[in-house]
Amino acid sequence: MAGNEGKDAGNTAEKQEQQTAQQSEAAEFAIQKIYVKDLSFEAPNSPAMFQGEWKPDVNLELNTTTNQVEDSLHEVILGVTVTVKVGDKVAFLVEVQQAGIFTIDGLQDEQLRQALGSFCPNILFPYVREVVSDVVIRGGYPQLNLAPINFDAVYAQYQEQQKSDDAAAGGEVTTN
Repeated sequence: MAGNEGKDAGNTAEKQEQQTAQQSEAAEFAIQKIYVKDLSFEAPNSPAMFQGEWKPDVNLELNTTTNQVEDSLHEVILGVTVTVKVGDKVAFLVEVQQAGIFTIDGLQDEQLRQALGSFCPNILFPYVREVVSDVVIRGGYPQLNLAPINFDAVYAQYQEQQKSDDAAAGGEVTTN
């Protein structure tokens, strides 16, 4: 009988692999549209910033927002705020909301959250980099190329933060 139990476990694992493969085949992902939703450039201390030594301090803030447009149609907005200071004065501030509309179908809840929170921002980020670089040059400043970002790591960090927040909200207190 022990031989049959091993065989049954093997069949169960095989069935699960087939189901996962079928779900993967049924999954659909397509980019429908990529666009700038909002753009702002401010240079409050120009032209004084052009006259001094250019040793900028760059601060980057990221934000991702998702909206379900229809059943399998999702809007993902990657918000980026770049603040550049020289000393204690703001040289310029760029705010970009780069958006995309994506068809995503056939994914389980966690897979969908990961696609919206990591995969889609990875697609949008090169467009944000281009917009920031272009608007900074048009503002009269040296080109600014944003460093690549690992959105998989950012998403994992977000998930860990959510778990910590949930545990804290649950009222769990441990003392020694």
